[in-house]
Amino acid sequence: MAEVVLAAEIGRPLGSRAVRRLRREGKIPGVIYGRGTDPIPVAVVARELRVALNSEAGSNQLLSLDTGSGTYLTLAREMQRHPVAQTVTHVDFVTVRRDEVISAEVPITLVGEAIEVHHGDGLVEQQMFSLTVNALPTDIPSAIEADISGLTIGGQVRVSDLVLPAGVTTDVDTETAVAIGQPPRVVVEEAPAEGEAAEGAEAAEGEAAGPTQASGGASEAQSEAS
Repeated sequence: MAEVVLAAEIGRPLGSRAVRRLRREGKIPGVIYGRGTDPIPVAVVARELRVALNSEAGSNQLLSLDTGSGTYLTLAREMQRHPVAQTVTHVDFVTVRRDEVISAEVPITLVGEAIEVHHGDGLVEQQMFSLTVNALPTDIPSAIEADISGLTIGGQVRVSDLVLPAGVTTDVDTETAVAIGQPPRVVVEEAPAEGEAAEGAEAAEGEAAGPTQASGGASEAQSEAS
C-alpha cells in the first residue's frame, strides 16, 4: 500500500477559538502521537484528508505527514466527528514503522451467490463485518472477501474459511461465524384461546337468533291487532 503525502502545519495555536478559526479556513486540527515522540499538534487541509480516507484503503490508508522539518508515517485514528454533519473535526495520527507488525480493523465483504440458500427461500445473515488482522502497515488489505457461494441453509462461513493475503494473520477464533444461511421465516397465526373461541361462537349464535326473535315478536303483535 502506497502512502498519501499530506502537508501538516506544526505550531498551530491551541484553544477553542483558534480551532474554530482553523475549521473556517478548511483545516482540521490533529495531533501526531508515537512511541518515543512527544505529541505534536498539527493542522491538515480537510479536503485532502477526506480524499485520502475515501480511498480504497479507507481508514487504514497510510498517511505521510510532511511538517517541513520532518516526515511522519502515520495512520488516522480516533477521529472525532460533528454530531450532525458527521465531518471530521479532530484526528489523532498514530506513527507506525514500515518494518513493524501492527493491528488493524479490515472490513469483510461477502462475495459470490448463495444459490442453495436462495433456492430454499432462506436468507444470508452476515455476523461479522470486520476482522482484526496483524500485518505490516504496507500489507494491510483494503478488505477481506468471504465467499458465500457454497453456503447452505443452516451452514456457516467461519473465520477459518477466509483467505488472508500473504503476511496477514488474525488472532480471532477461527470458529467464529462470518455469515450464516438462515431458513425461511414462517409466520404462524396464533389460534384463539378456548375461552375466546367459545365467546365468539356464542356471539355468532346470538346474532343469528336476533332477527328470528324480532320476526316472532312482529307476528304476535299482528295477531293481537286482529
